[in-house]
This record gives sequence, C-alpha cells and structure tokens, in this order.
Amino acid sequence: MYAILKKEINSFFASPIGYLVIGVFLTACGLFLWVFKGEYNILDNGFAEINGFFFLAPWLLLFLIPAVTMKGFSEEKKQGMLEILFTKPIGLPSLVWGKFLGAFILTLIAIIPTLLYVYTVYNLGAPIGNLDLGSILGSYLGLIFLMSAYTAIGLFASTLSENQIVAFIISICICFLLLYGPELLSSTGVSDNPILISSFGMKAHYENISRGIIDTRDMIYFLSFTFFFLYLTNVKLKNLHQ
Repeated sequence: MYAILKKEINSFFASPIGYLVIGVFLTACGLFLWVFKGEYNILDNGFAEINGFFFLAPWLLLFLIPAVTMKGFSEEKKQGMLEILFTKPIGLPSLVWGKFLGAFILTLIAIIPTLLYVYTVYNLGAPIGNLDLGSILGSYLGLIFLMSAYTAIGLFASTLSENQIVAFIISICICFLLLYGPELLSSTGVSDNPILISSFGMKAHYENISRGIIDTRDMIYFLSFTFFFLYLTNVKLKNLHQ
C-alpha cells in the first residue's frame, strides 16, 4: 500500500494537476472571502468569523476532488495498466487504499494554507482573539470527513468508465445528490417530516459537526459512506479482474 501511496503522491506533483487543484481551490477561496463583494466577504461582514469559507468549501471541493480522483482507475483501464497491476503481489484492498490515501492527502494539503485565514481573522477581532475556535475546529473536522467521503466516491466513479471526463461527471453527480439531494427533496413537501428527510444528506451532518458539537453519529455517517464506496471500488475491480 505504501508503494502505491508514494506513487500516487509523486504522480500528482510530477504533473500540473496537483498544483492546479491546490491553486484553483485557494484562489477561489481567496477571491470570495477577501476580494469579491458579497455575503462571503470577511471584511464586508464586520464580524471576526470565517463561516463563509466553510460554506463555500464543500461546493468548491465538489468539483476539485472529482478532478483529482477521475484518473484514479480510468487512466489505467484505458492504458491497460490494470492487468499489469493485477499480476503484481499487491492485494486489491492495498491498491484501493493506496490510491484513496494519495488523493485524500493531496486535498488535505490544499486546505492547510487556509489556516492563514484563521490567523488573519483572529488578529482582526476586537479585541484580538475574539474568535470561536471551537466552532472553527469542528468545521475543519467536518470538512475533513466530507473530503474523505468525496474522495471515496470519486475513486469509485473512476472504475466505472475509461473516460476521465465521464468519471468526473459521475463523481460530481453522486456527491451532489448525497450532499444536497435530501434537503432538496425535503423542501418539495413529499414528507410530513422534512427534517428527517434532510438528515440523510451530507450537508446536515457536515453542519452538525461545524457547530463544534462532535457527535459520533455524524462521524459514523461519513465513515460509513467512505468505507462503503471503497468497498464498491474493491468489488468493481474484482469483477474487472475476473
């Protein structure tokens, strides 16, 4: 698994994709939070908070993580490299986990520079340090869990097609449906209990963790999706191998 992980990390930074993903994410966040006028602009709000970042991040990552994972297995299927990998003494779980961790670590690297926003807003507070660090810590934790689920979904989508663009679109669709689908469904009035319907979505669980209240149910929710889609990835590769 370590060999696959190392190969994935090296491949990301040996090509423009790793730098591009990180650059696009940080540029978009910076523009919305500090430059563009609007509800997400920290300086316009007049409050020492970065809630705008934690609202924007799931939507930006909805596109950026599939861009990272789309080549996970699509490229190797297209080039016929999967058959070669199957002949090596690497178990399918190790192969899947290696690729998952490689993509996940890249996305973690992308959000590390955003800690600068926390430091900046911390010093902009009146008085200095007037910042709810507990809520911010919870928001980062929720974001990490969400990124984990996105990455597993994207990796599974990459096994469904040799075309990276198709895998990219499939991944975005699945992530969007799981993130926002239940909330949209609850707003249509199809149920007498819209709160229950919306609670099935990733958005509700992400917001719960972001409040700074760590509930094991929310953590289990995201971990379940992560392991479920990694399991589906393993099953799909096993079927391709047969």
